[in-house]
Amino acid sequence: QVQLVESGGGLVQPGGSLRLSCAASGSIFVFSTMGWYRQAPGKQRELVATITRGAYTNYLDSVKGRFTISRDNAKNTVYLQMNSLKPDDTAVYYCSATGGGNYWGQGTQVTVSS
Repeated sequence: QVQLVESGGGLVQPGGSLRLSCAASGSIFVFSTMGWYRQAPGKQRELVATITRGAYTNYLDSVKGRFTISRDNAKNTVYLQMNSLKPDDTAVYYCSATGGGNYWGQGTQVTVSS
């Protein structure tokens, strides 16, 4: 059974930074794509960023230039570095993995507020 565990969320002021981590219970190399989604209150879940096994990345337009997704295969972990955070980035952030099924983490809250 695949488990994804997110960490690194919290409260940050506008303009600040956070780094989210997603640790998988096994090798992430088996996943063709891993990604981060987010869901704000009253809104649909949206794709924030993805990274393929070959390290190709894709981003939501509103986070381009501010967020960076990366993966460390040796640590079975995917990261989301978030800089220049805005109040609109406030949401629960979920890690996802695709490969032999679709898997989700439990989510981590990110709140951007002064």
